[in-house]
Amino acid sequence: MNFSEGRLRVFDPRHECIDRGQLERLQLERLQQVVHRVQKNVPCYQNKFREAGVDAREIRNLSDLSRLPFTTKDDLRQNYPYDMFAVPMKEVVRIHSSSGTTGKPTVVGYTRSDLHTWTDLVARFMTAAGVHDEDIVHIAFGYGLFTGAFGLHYGAERIGASVIPMSGGNTEKQLMILQDYKSTALVCTPSYALTLADRMEQAGMNPRDLSLEVGLFGAEPWSEQMRVEIEERLGIVATDNYGLSEVMGPGVAGECLYKCGMHIAEDHFIAETIDPDTGDVLPPGSKGELVITTLTKEGIPLIRYRTRDITRIHQEICECGRTLARMEKTMGRSDDMLIIKGVNVFPTQIEEVLFKVEGCQPHYQLIVDREDNRDSLEVQVEVQECIFFDEMRQQREFVQSVEGELATMLGVSAKVKLVEPNSIPRHEGKAQRVIDRRNKDL
Repeated sequence: MNFSEGRLRVFDPRHECIDRGQLERLQLERLQQVVHRVQKNVPCYQNKFREAGVDAREIRNLSDLSRLPFTTKDDLRQNYPYDMFAVPMKEVVRIHSSSGTTGKPTVVGYTRSDLHTWTDLVARFMTAAGVHDEDIVHIAFGYGLFTGAFGLHYGAERIGASVIPMSGGNTEKQLMILQDYKSTALVCTPSYALTLADRMEQAGMNPRDLSLEVGLFGAEPWSEQMRVEIEERLGIVATDNYGLSEVMGPGVAGECLYKCGMHIAEDHFIAETIDPDTGDVLPPGSKGELVITTLTKEGIPLIRYRTRDITRIHQEICECGRTLARMEKTMGRSDDMLIIKGVNVFPTQIEEVLFKVEGCQPHYQLIVDREDNRDSLEVQVEVQECIFFDEMRQQREFVQSVEGELATMLGVSAKVKLVEPNSIPRHEGKAQRVIDRRNKDL
């Protein structure tokens, strides 16, 4: 394949198309270095290794990784703000953190080398998604402590594209700039992409009025049906990418134009899937919780970080020529997974059903409650106005049809409530899909 021609470009063929044996030797060398570094410089890991009865010098093979203890978000919170850093503060040139909506935020630091690596890894997946140096990239992520906007910003500049740092909010102005500035690539959450599509339709705008060709969406789980909806309504190619602030931000993995999984930057990260209940490592292709070890990050290296995201990892070589393993779209989170009457339910499963039903709008909310000591699940979904003008019998048949589809997919019953268009709150960033009222004072 000629990587310099056509849409199937590769930013770093030396590493993205590396031989598996050579990759594993590189991973082992870097793993040994990072384990020695955290054992020497990070008290949290000194304690964890001692409690687990392991020493950095005992890591001689990649299989020895499973002997090392996990790192969790609680470890970062307990060592707030800087005690997980592996370098002196004078070497930290950037600080980001999570929102901290469920407690103390998790704080991450970047050295100059970390920022260089981050920029290149984002440039990788943006190139894989078809972005090139003549594109105009419209970034609708919020700038600030959130890593998403900055990661995509510098990655796009690294490719040579023009960047519009629009940030989040002000949807009408977003649409004006998308149209007037002739943006060709859109960066935002998938749910916000649908919000833009809604506002366009309300304003009588046609997707052909825009110059958009590709969308790079992340920061929340989304289904294949949602991808189809976005592509049809915005007239673009929609690609997925993955990252998390604790590990680096966006750039951990991203889709190429074949859209058959997100290529993991395995020369910088070791990805495992584990059974979230037992912690046992699962073979490739098994559905499990994603665990990531950073191999090159200097500021805050993490060993076997439990992401809580559920996915599968495949190692077959992609048609694009990249040899790096691919992770499937995240199916939800192990800590956000709903357990309804003993059955594991992910919001993306429900989304998949709703997007297949003609008449349902791409906006929904799940209300979980407990009635008479039994779990209940109500799915509120916006439907087209014509549904409300149907006879009551037709409405009941529509609801029963959706409830039947959900029962088949989930293995548990759910009550469907039809609501009018635009009645479910819109969000500029991540959509709030679930309201869980169980064990709460109402």
